[in-house]
Amino acid sequence: MITQHLPILQVIVPLLTAPLCLLVQDRRFAWGVSLAASWTAFLIAALLLDQTLEQGVISYELGGWPTPWGIEYRVDTVNAFVLLIVAAISSVVLLFAQRSVAKEILFTRIPLFYTAYMLCLAGLLGITVTGDVFNLFVFMEISALSSYTLIALSEQRRALTAAYQYLFMGTIGATFILIGIGLLYMMTGTLNMQDLSQRLPAVTGTRTVETAFAFLTVGISIKIALVPLHLWLPNAYAYAPSVVSAFIAATATKVAFYVLLRFMFTIFGVSFAFKTMPLNFIFMVLALAAMFAGSTAAIFQDNIKRLLAYSSIAQIGYMILGISFASVTGLTAAILHLFNHALMKGALFLSLGCIVYRLGMANMEQMRGLGRLMPWTMAAFVIGGLSLIGVPLTVGFISKWYLVVGALERGWWPLAVAVLVASLLALVYVWRVVEVAYFQAPSPAHAGEIREAPRSMLLPTWALIIANLYFGIDTSLTVGVASQAARQLLGVSE
Repeated sequence: MITQHLPILQVIVPLLTAPLCLLVQDRRFAWGVSLAASWTAFLIAALLLDQTLEQGVISYELGGWPTPWGIEYRVDTVNAFVLLIVAAISSVVLLFAQRSVAKEILFTRIPLFYTAYMLCLAGLLGITVTGDVFNLFVFMEISALSSYTLIALSEQRRALTAAYQYLFMGTIGATFILIGIGLLYMMTGTLNMQDLSQRLPAVTGTRTVETAFAFLTVGISIKIALVPLHLWLPNAYAYAPSVVSAFIAATATKVAFYVLLRFMFTIFGVSFAFKTMPLNFIFMVLALAAMFAGSTAAIFQDNIKRLLAYSSIAQIGYMILGISFASVTGLTAAILHLFNHALMKGALFLSLGCIVYRLGMANMEQMRGLGRLMPWTMAAFVIGGLSLIGVPLTVGFISKWYLVVGALERGWWPLAVAVLVASLLALVYVWRVVEVAYFQAPSPAHAGEIREAPRSMLLPTWALIIANLYFGIDTSLTVGVASQAARQLLGVSE
């Protein structure tokens, strides 16, 4: 039955689509086949999540080699949830992409764009589904190299600098991760995650394992863009094509965060990560720094893409803060925010894509009076902004509520206050955009010329906005899955 092969199909479908886009060299064909592949990946992810919720962990052995000798794809509630959000965001972004890509990328490069996009998607899904640490590194490099290409395809010259900066930092991160994996292999003789988790306790007292832990933590933190290792992110988001900004912002750092969860909780275990090594205290400090530094920097940005980029740095802080609690509620909040932030940031970057389509840029000055000229686009931006702040009835509120509850469970009320204060900073930078768009007169150059974005771009944007509202009201799926995933990671019975 084909359902037995869903884990490998999750990766194979987009991976085989990539060379097809390049060989045919037709932009409409490339878009159509990429869209079909992405929606197929979404359907597979939904089926995998359903199977894991009903049957438990799925183990898929590649090439007939039994684990731990061969490569294993292993799907549990944690990575099935991440697979679902990555495939969903990709599918919605591709619906949006046809007009946006035609506007922002050179005509002859469009098939190459979709080739790189499919490779990036295959890499992200591969990272998430694999149960082998070296295989994880390979997929990480596939997604990273294609991401650099996607950013560099922008017609803005500064995109090349941004891609190079991202490549430089990403290579350092990947090298650290590879060194960490090599050290673990030297001590245990295995690359299988499940096997590693069973063999590591016998050697956790050694300096080699502690060094591996340090290399992996720093390397993954670069990929996540955790303060102070975040310097690659603002330019990468700001100067990439709008579709790329939306896709990478909503997926790449989320998958890297999943990798951190997998190493900290499945491979090393809670006791080693948070007791032997004082990671919870370090993460708590860095999370607070990210929350306040990211939001403060966002307030002073005139380029709205850079504003949202610094906002992402702050939102990553919330996820890391949830990990630092090392509790079911805190981890539930972190996994919830992974899902919810993908929805809100995807929606915000798509609404900016609509603005760039009409204006050619997304600076504060150009957005004067845009609430009257592009009412549906700006309404989407405002609702996405409210979700970012954490207003009730949006997904942002749910994540922050669980973070506050997690802090109060631990008796750390100052952290609960910090979450609320950081949310008020988000209110400041979202209000700056609202004030310019709704309370200032349109520029004379734009009056009569600027009209609403095409429906083919508005509909995907509003699909994510509606998801922001729906999952902010009906939390049965997201909270239920995140809570079960947190319990699995912590090894806590129901």
